[in-house]
Amino acid sequence: MDTGAKILMDRWERRHDYLRISLTDHCNFRCTYCMPDEKVNCMPATQLMQVHEIQRIAQTFVEWGVRKIRLTGGEPLVRKDFPQIVRALASLPVELAITTNGLLVKQYWDVFQEADLRTINVSLDSLRPETFFQITGRDHFRQVWDTILFLLDQDIRVKINVVAMRSTIQAELIDFITLTKDLPLHVRFIEFMPFTGNGWDSHQVITATEMLNHTQAYFDIIKLQDEPHATAKKYKVIGYEGTFAFITTMSNHFCHSCNRLRLTADGKLKNCLFGKDEMDLLGALRTNQDILPLIQQSLMLKHPATGGQLLQDFQQINSQQVKNRSMVCIGG
Repeated sequence: MDTGAKILMDRWERRHDYLRISLTDHCNFRCTYCMPDEKVNCMPATQLMQVHEIQRIAQTFVEWGVRKIRLTGGEPLVRKDFPQIVRALASLPVELAITTNGLLVKQYWDVFQEADLRTINVSLDSLRPETFFQITGRDHFRQVWDTILFLLDQDIRVKINVVAMRSTIQAELIDFITLTKDLPLHVRFIEFMPFTGNGWDSHQVITATEMLNHTQAYFDIIKLQDEPHATAKKYKVIGYEGTFAFITTMSNHFCHSCNRLRLTADGKLKNCLFGKDEMDLLGALRTNQDILPLIQQSLMLKHPATGGQLLQDFQQINSQQVKNRSMVCIGG
């Protein structure tokens, strides 16, 4: 580290150089674990960060050492000013990435190319159209799958995010991993996490250990080297093109190396996905206040693990006592 370099450090000496920005709480899907209420009330446009506000807030983070920004939602591509947002952020010296459900990617492909977006995470929880419909409430499996194949043809690094719920993933775990035989996909199984309104129950959590044991009964696999600050524990079937991984948020959290901060679509800074504390950066910006002290204050309030709310043993968690937003209102 250069002497005198500007960095964002919490009181546990974790350096934060990764910012996830939610662009909207609107979504064109209705995934049960994320937006459980079909008639959810989304924020009015005036409450959301505008293009110039997103750029100014992001600029402050970049000046203080953030090197990666991921755009999330809701579904980030439903914002009509998505191209302007991407162009504004692409002008910053930062790695830009996005998480999307994939439905509208082709519509904005020229924007992705212009911004040199080379890594795209696509949320896909089932390979079976009927199950996809049950989870998302939308009959768009074929369009999403076609988007994934299109991105691979464009030499994009594609990560598939799969929320692993016991009720569905047991039937499809092997099918997802089989995809990596001939396709250079990176499939990531995410342990089911509790958020407001998503009906989480510990019995629905299937752990990474359970999934790994099941996988080893079918394939010869090897453990791959994980990157610093990685949330995913990576594996590969010997001889296969792609990889698979497990995000062990519930069974084996990785908070000790956390380098992430989250900005909600209405400009609130969350220092942890599971934390209830929020700092209103947008309100400060709109009243011409310096947002840096608020960012630093948020970091000093960050808990050592899981926002100070989740127990180490996830089976003992009472989701009704967890104070947080729904996933769609946080931005993942």
